[in-house]
Amino acid sequence: MRVATALLTLAASAALTGCGSSHTSGTATDPAGAVPASAPLFAGATVRPAGSEKAAASAAGRTLTRQADPYLRLLSALQTPGSPPLDFGRDVAPWLGASAGIFLSSLNATEESKVGGLLSELARDLLGGSSGSSAFPFAAHGVQGAIVLDTSDAGKARSFLESQAKRAGAHASSYRGVAYQATPEGTAFALVHGLAVVGSVEGLHGVIDTTLGGPSLAHSSGYAKLMSVAPSGTLAHVYVNPASSGSSAPTAGVMGLLAGTHETNISLVPSASSVALDFDALASSASASAPASGGLLASASEGTLAAGELPAESWLAVGLGNVGTSLGSDVQGLRAIISLAGSLGGSNSEAPASGALNLNGLLEAILKPLSVLGSDTAEARRDFVSWMGSAGIYASGTGLVDLKAGIVISSKNPSLSRAAVAKLGDLLRKSGASVQPVSIAGAEAAVSVELTGLPVTLDVVDARAANGQTKFVIGLSEASVTAALNPSSTLSSGAPYSAASTALGEGIRPSLIVDFPTFLGLLEGLGLSEEPSISKLTPYLRTLSTLAGGGKSPGGGVQRLRIVAGLQHAE
Repeated sequence: MRVATALLTLAASAALTGCGSSHTSGTATDPAGAVPASAPLFAGATVRPAGSEKAAASAAGRTLTRQADPYLRLLSALQTPGSPPLDFGRDVAPWLGASAGIFLSSLNATEESKVGGLLSELARDLLGGSSGSSAFPFAAHGVQGAIVLDTSDAGKARSFLESQAKRAGAHASSYRGVAYQATPEGTAFALVHGLAVVGSVEGLHGVIDTTLGGPSLAHSSGYAKLMSVAPSGTLAHVYVNPASSGSSAPTAGVMGLLAGTHETNISLVPSASSVALDFDALASSASASAPASGGLLASASEGTLAAGELPAESWLAVGLGNVGTSLGSDVQGLRAIISLAGSLGGSNSEAPASGALNLNGLLEAILKPLSVLGSDTAEARRDFVSWMGSAGIYASGTGLVDLKAGIVISSKNPSLSRAAVAKLGDLLRKSGASVQPVSIAGAEAAVSVELTGLPVTLDVVDARAANGQTKFVIGLSEASVTAALNPSSTLSSGAPYSAASTALGEGIRPSLIVDFPTFLGLLEGLGLSEEPSISKLTPYLRTLSTLAGGGKSPGGGVQRLRIVAGLQHAE
């Protein structure tokens, strides 16, 4: 879910917002204890960190943004209707306690779009490019849920809430003996058991019900188990429970790509040299030993092996386990990442010149064959996903001339994967691509594909690799296919793989590696780094050195994916 990832950004940012101020003890009330157990999404953060946590958060924040106090602008999360810009020291610091949370009491496509718009706007605040156009989402006909803040001074918190409520045109009301203020549009303000609550009326009622004895998220079995294995030093976290969303559909988008379909908690752990994210997912209740289905968490060992077999010179390497069960959701996740990056960078109102190279066109062309392979149809399941095992995605080279990239899928049925080459070609031809047979040494079947937006041809090949396995490869030219099938050396034997393993720790082997300097150099060489969709993100990407990811099981039916971004400090 796009909104779950954005909520983690907000939670982390909220935690770091308080880093520049002195620590003030609050009521020590965990906001999750006031959140209904049925909430499908909850983000919590330590907003007044102290000691080593404060030092780590401050160092990471300054490195990422190159600003002394980069997060104070994110106070716009508390800007309710009619509110002027808030000043942290004047308006919030005098009463804010140690922790904060935000939850959604329900989640549908409309709500996700609205809250996602707000959170993207907050992230653009961080990047210095906000238009300030997103409205406060919690209302009767908007998003259902609330922001819940621990307080250190109940009187000052009440004064703040009353001031915000008055500016919003709210009127007095009550629920189960608890007084609150509500606007005609359904935005509510209240102090509940020492917690400042701002959200929809329904969301506030849920908090009141919970504090008066209703089941709380903090005491729900899944949440409690996930929190018990959360890493030490966690500054912010996001909990996601698709089963509580009221939909039987699998988790989609970024969360689907990373964590699959089960209850998941995402923990953020900053340090002076890196920022780590741990995605902990509960196994299916049907099988306590089964890993979460779909995404990078699925069959982490298979994903690690697939990544390790990729060419050693890869600056991008991704291993995915058993893509036959997750390819469709993986493609949705990749599209969600692209969409999220575009929304953070800002929309591009100017269409690219005819024939001009553009990042969105490149990415869309690369994803098109994967979209066909992962289509949710009986034919695709029979002709494509039925034979798929693990998969690897790689890229190497620093410019268009020496760029090699490909998707390598292990085949569990060579005859079916061989036939799939022609079938994929036929489907791409019907969608407008130019498809021709091509002869490639050692290939059992091969076609070349020319797609709009891609300046080089794609070769689709089924062949036996150097290790004896049958592989289905979609590569940028014959050289990419050859490198994938017969690498001179593999990633698992190289220094980047060893460095990624060290960064991940706990004996985790990497299934994800990205070298950001090489990636940015390639974008610059292709003239893509100044595109509006990415130019505002480029300075922040320059603060990153590498990205490493890999999975393990902490035990207790929990599967973990850890992602660590290395930070480059300014000279």
